[in-house]
Amino acid sequence: MRKRLNAISSVNLLTQLLSSVIMVASLAGCRSSSTVSQTENNKEIRGIYGSPVPLWEKGLNLDELNVNAVFMNWHSLDKTIFDRIQSDGIKVFAEFPLLNGKGYVENHPEAWAVDNHGEKVEYASWFMGVCPTDKGFRDFRIKELKELLSEYDLDGVWLDYLHWHAQFEEPEPILPETCFCDNCLRTFEEMTGISVDGKSTSERSERILEQHDAAWRAWRCEIIAGWVKEMRRIVKETNPDALLGIYHCPWDDVEFDSARIRILGLDYDLLRDITDVFSPMVYHGRMGRKPEWVKENTEWFCSRLKIEAGIYPKVWPIVQAYNDPYIMEADEFEYVLRSGAGSEASGVMMFTTRAVADDTLKTERMAGVYSGWTN
Repeated sequence: MRKRLNAISSVNLLTQLLSSVIMVASLAGCRSSSTVSQTENNKEIRGIYGSPVPLWEKGLNLDELNVNAVFMNWHSLDKTIFDRIQSDGIKVFAEFPLLNGKGYVENHPEAWAVDNHGEKVEYASWFMGVCPTDKGFRDFRIKELKELLSEYDLDGVWLDYLHWHAQFEEPEPILPETCFCDNCLRTFEEMTGISVDGKSTSERSERILEQHDAAWRAWRCEIIAGWVKEMRRIVKETNPDALLGIYHCPWDDVEFDSARIRILGLDYDLLRDITDVFSPMVYHGRMGRKPEWVKENTEWFCSRLKIEAGIYPKVWPIVQAYNDPYIMEADEFEYVLRSGAGSEASGVMMFTTRAVADDTLKTERMAGVYSGWTN
């Protein structure tokens, strides 16, 4: 029986090894079989989002897939992974969850965002924001960023969750009015010179929204831009060559009654000169959009920001690869990957690495697309 089991194990191991060899050969063949147009060549960034370990576990190296950049959540980084990526000549960018308050606000209720009724906000789907004016939270995030930069020689930091408490990654987004905590109201008055009367939070918020709505929206955008300026300063002081990028809501100026500015506090005009790279999160399936929207949005965004080749800011969109809320076939994934790198975008990445690694055909398509963009 033991000899039989050993024989079976040997056969299984041989099968796995042959499978990996076939995969590598197939992916290598993608280098010469690409049919991308000449205008798509020489994309600066051919990225993946997520740890490369799922690809390594399949015996695949990043250069075989024509990948030249890895974007990872900073908590997923460790020295072993970081050193292997860098030793292969691959750029490493860390995603930093800037205004994600989950795990913090539960222990620091003073940082909990407050709505226009004076109530603490509820989770927006799976996301919990934070009051962006809370000094304790700002100090907490600054300390974390400095520790990250001292530990790893990164090529850049990508700020994520860059907005007031809300949820835009849904077909029907969650868009509460925030934040009306005492600190926000006081800061608004100090920065604008506007005095807001009222005994209760609901009374004061009502006066703001009725009498000072434009000033309130502009102030909220300034608060978000202030966070970006602060994080940029810290990154550049540590390494002047490191990039400061942002993952952000991809809505245009009018969608959902201009909610990108009105609710999220994202003013592209304020962010343009303080951001090296914009990465619009064009998750078409997750947001209930058609695949064609990725191309349309990328073209609109590059035009809106007047993006020019070789000049900052740059645009590297992040497209969807994962199977939510439906199974995304390889053809659709390839289409949005190409679309995300269209117009004046000089790079692209996908969410997530594991979704690609778990699907052989997606892996082959990614390698094939990226092969046409190598220098």
